[in-house]
Amino acid sequence: MGQGQSNEASDSLATTGRKSAEIATKNHPFRIYIGYDSHEDITFEVAKFSILKYASVPVEIIPLKRPELQARGVYTRSQDPKQSTEFTYCRFFVPYLNNYKGWAMFVDDDFLWTRDVAELLDMIDDKYALMCVKHDYKPSVTTKLAGRQQEAYPRKNWSSMVLWNCGHEANKPVELDLINREGGAFLHRFTWITDDELIGEIPFEWNFLVEWYTPFEKDKPLPAAIHYTEGGPWFPDYRDTDYATEWFEHMKEYEKSLPKQRLLCPFELFSTKGTAPLEGYPNSAERWEWDGC
Repeated sequence: MGQGQSNEASDSLATTGRKSAEIATKNHPFRIYIGYDSHEDITFEVAKFSILKYASVPVEIIPLKRPELQARGVYTRSQDPKQSTEFTYCRFFVPYLNNYKGWAMFVDDDFLWTRDVAELLDMIDDKYALMCVKHDYKPSVTTKLAGRQQEAYPRKNWSSMVLWNCGHEANKPVELDLINREGGAFLHRFTWITDDELIGEIPFEWNFLVEWYTPFEKDKPLPAAIHYTEGGPWFPDYRDTDYATEWFEHMKEYEKSLPKQRLLCPFELFSTKGTAPLEGYPNSAERWEWDGC
């Protein structure tokens, strides 16, 4: 949990009417659910580290781990051959996990945060059932990693970062039966929301799609939340993607906080081009083959 601000600072913010001070307090930190995939633990850790580094309000980071949800009987879906991460459908359990109360956020693990999440929370408007960046995203490639088909569909990547108004009337249908029954097309497009006016819009810099949006000029601030949607720098073959330098800077800073040197994750050992993993780790000499995870 992030330490956030002192009570005095929170009280000061509250007097200015900032939404972040209302929904993120010492007694009730704002919950941020991050998708977790066991093949790329480092992406979750860097995303978490970067959120906490800049957060000025109390937040609670919760990894969404599919095996844990399955063990609890919450996640009962069978494996979908189209899903590219373990948490593809886990994001839709956020209202349930939040007891259908208050605001919470879901975000993919392949994000790097460079600004205070409080700035994002200040944009929240209670009239909306959820809020997201409304991308007009058409993938530039037809296949994902290891040859998996890359599908283009309406509202693609809208669900990769969502501010959920968990208790909103329009989200009542998002119950376990619906989440475990409906397909990706229905869920990722928020089809249960029949009034599009209930989907609020967030500026694109808070879900900046790398290799889709043009990088900001050097004299401009970084995008607030960088999303390495087509392949992040932890993959050897994507080591030179836009904003890779910033990601590695945060990764190294995170690693300094560890009691001992970490092992590279499976995705850090995977390459279709013969690119070697990062050097200097205990398992740098190993390679990993995609096994249909």
